[in-house]
Amino acid sequence: MFTPYGKSTMIKVFLFCLLISAAASLLPFWLWIVVLLTAIITIFFSLYFFRDPKRIVPDEKRIILAPADGKILLVQPYKHSITGKASTLVSIFMSPFNVHVNRIPIKGRVSYLRYFPGQFLMAFDHRSMDSNERMEIGIDNGEIEVFFNQVSGFLARRIICSLQQGDSVEAGKSFGMIKFGSRVDVVLPSSVSVVVQPGQKTMAGETILARY
Repeated sequence: MFTPYGKSTMIKVFLFCLLISAAASLLPFWLWIVVLLTAIITIFFSLYFFRDPKRIVPDEKRIILAPADGKILLVQPYKHSITGKASTLVSIFMSPFNVHVNRIPIKGRVSYLRYFPGQFLMAFDHRSMDSNERMEIGIDNGEIEVFFNQVSGFLARRIICSLQQGDSVEAGKSFGMIKFGSRVDVVLPSSVSVVVQPGQKTMAGETILARY
């Protein structure tokens, strides 16, 4: 299954590769073969990148799920204007080979939604959290409020977020993606117990980040 968020890109990639392959037919045969193989690889990578596998949400209550596939880049204390100075920051690095569909970490209501234009530093550069283009999202379930950011990177310059302020959301449901590698930063309040460690791999909608 492929994500609808990538439909337009997949069509553009296919048409571009088709056009280039047709034009390359005028070149020497060996060079045309090289161009054709490159085009085929590009199309298959596009299909692979925009895959959207089914995820099974854990049958547990009072959990906070990973909003992105990838690897835990860091877990550290963090001062946040709403969740407080004793909050915890969990950063997930997404490589170009990870599934890039983002999912809701906790059931509740979208309490905060704000887009920030910015730079395009490397996603593993910790300055990117505050300096890069990003979408900041807050979800409130009446007991706790969780914040997370879709952060663009050096290659990822297209953030997709289908959420609207006030939306009711379900944990594990897809809501957007970041095209071509980046990071997602999650800010958790002090009342939760974080259960992941740096270096651990995550699966959006399945991996439990914290319990409360």
